[in-house]
Amino acid sequence: MKPKEDEMTEKTRDTIDISAPTPEVAAKSQSSSLPPEELDRLTAELIAAFKTVYDPEIPVDIYELGLIYKVDVSDERDVEIDMTLTAPGCPVAGEMPIWIENAASTVVGVRSVVVNLTFEPPWDPSRMSDEARLELNMF
Repeated sequence: MKPKEDEMTEKTRDTIDISAPTPEVAAKSQSSSLPPEELDRLTAELIAAFKTVYDPEIPVDIYELGLIYKVDVSDERDVEIDMTLTAPGCPVAGEMPIWIENAASTVVGVRSVVVNLTFEPPWDPSRMSDEARLELNMF
């Protein structure tokens, strides 16, 4: 019996936990057929791509700000990103997801990218990395 498409998709995705301390431990496999070294490469390159996108009002990239909540990578290398903004009324709310989609699309091997904007949970400064706190003098 062939599995339903949504069941199969659910079983063949990797979630990159961007809150993990290093890319080497960032991938949580859910029955993926992607080799671990390929997932590690994709993780590192996606993070590097996220670090090229800056909030125009804050001199820190969106990754270090903690705006990327979750990244799913399918076996077919389709990428789905859940992200937020520092505030719902952000002036670039309509553009920033496109910037992130464009950046992630530059990663070699990525087939497609979908960016979902969410405000649950709401962003707060505790999501920022130490690097971002240092840059913004928030220690």
